[in-house]
Amino acid sequence: MPDARVAKVTLVVLGLITMTPVLALVTPAALEYYGLTQLAPMEEALLRHRGVMQLVLGAALVWAAFVPAVQVPVALAAITTKTTNLVLTLSDSTTRPDAPLFSTMFDSLAVLLLIGLIVLRLRPTASRAGI
Repeated sequence: MPDARVAKVTLVVLGLITMTPVLALVTPAALEYYGLTQLAPMEEALLRHRGVMQLVLGAALVWAAFVPAVQVPVALAAITTKTTNLVLTLSDSTTRPDAPLFSTMFDSLAVLLLIGLIVLRLRPTASRAGI
């Protein structure tokens, strides 16, 4: 079924890109992408922890690519976290100008794709509808 292959590829790609902030764990220089160069030790620790959380979310998206039964809950979790990030970043006039364009566009696209995935997964099919 083409929908299943498209969903699998989409989830893997979204998952792999979502994982990239984990680079802050191994190289704090990765935080420079966000314009963060002079951080207090606790700020750096929290952002490195965020990288690990993004690794976990990305891994869940990849996992969902291969386990259809978890696609909807994983998609809902990703939608929640990515939407929260967008709202917190873009609704604040002090953080909005510093929001990386790629991250903003990626999270926005990811939310739309994941909503589409949920719609496809939850729509009645001929076999489920008894047709």
